[in-house]
Amino acid sequence: MSEATHTNPRTKAKPAIPGPAASAFEFPKFEVPNFEMPKLEIPAAFREFAEKGASQAKETYEKMKAAAEEATDVLEDTYSNAAKGAADYGLKLIEATRVNTNAAFDFYTELMTVKSYSDMIELSTAHARKQFEAVTAQTKDLAALAQKMATETAEPIKDSVSKAFSKVA
Repeated sequence: MSEATHTNPRTKAKPAIPGPAASAFEFPKFEVPNFEMPKLEIPAAFREFAEKGASQAKETYEKMKAAAEEATDVLEDTYSNAAKGAADYGLKLIEATRVNTNAAFDFYTELMTVKSYSDMIELSTAHARKQFEAVTAQTKDLAALAQKMATETAEPIKDSVSKAFSKVA
């Protein structure tokens, strides 16, 4: 009688079962039959169709990749222009605030030196007129800057869309 050892990589080796029961657990040995696959000839028309489809898919992929890269560049330019414009607008707004604050402090300083009620009215009227003109000019500057920022931000997108439609047409 032969002793077979059973080993499992996950468990420790177990001693073989002695006696006639050991042969009951052996797997029968058999050979896998060798089937020969028939050699099929792919028709030339089908091969040509498949190659043409693959070629068109590759061309379409290249066009889509180029369009995506172009769109990315446009978005980067747009973001850059918008960020620069917003920074310029913020700086202009801070400058206007500084000028207006200084004008207010100058007015209050002059107001403390007034000797009569009529001098106070004259000083107040002059200050109000000067501030109205300054705020009007500041508003025009800010509006022009906002318009420039909007135009510079939208221009790359407009050009990109025009190019895309011209390619499609």
